[in-house]
Amino acid sequence: MEDKELLEKIRNEETRNYGFNLLVRKYQEKIYWHVRRMVIDHDDADDLSQEVFIKVYQNISKFREDSKLYTWLYRIATNVCLNHLNAKKRRFFIPVNDVREELYSSLSQSTLVTGDEIQEKLQKAVLQLPDKQRAVFNMKYFDEMKYDDIADVTGTSVGALKASYHHAVKKIEEYLKTN
Repeated sequence: MEDKELLEKIRNEETRNYGFNLLVRKYQEKIYWHVRRMVIDHDDADDLSQEVFIKVYQNISKFREDSKLYTWLYRIATNVCLNHLNAKKRRFFIPVNDVREELYSSLSQSTLVTGDEIQEKLQKAVLQLPDKQRAVFNMKYFDEMKYDDIADVTGTSVGALKASYHHAVKKIEEYLKTN
């Protein structure tokens, strides 16, 4: 079902719940994996994905269709992830490096990594990136999103995104060379 049809069903009081269920089914897996790559831990990703869809349900009437529906969903998911990671740092007064160590620990226990040493190295390299840069890298590399769509998600210019992605790739390459 096209997004326009989903929105029509959601905006119609009689079919709102049905339309929303269709929206969740259509985007649940993509949102989950986007969140999971940011927070690594399955339980956190599961909880945060639910939080994303709660926010979507509460705010769908405010969606003005200035952007694509899926980029709006990704924006909400990215903001939920960044807020979660920042809250985790503040809540435990943890330095950034300790948060990375916690994510590394989750990564080695995670089914996100199949045990393949190269895959695990790549994930560790990605975890070295600042949170926002990691989100941009994940959307471009793993989700294969276009820069225009990532710009809608992040509210950043395409030029800045290209530069951010380029710097992320260079940091990952450097990490992989030295580790």
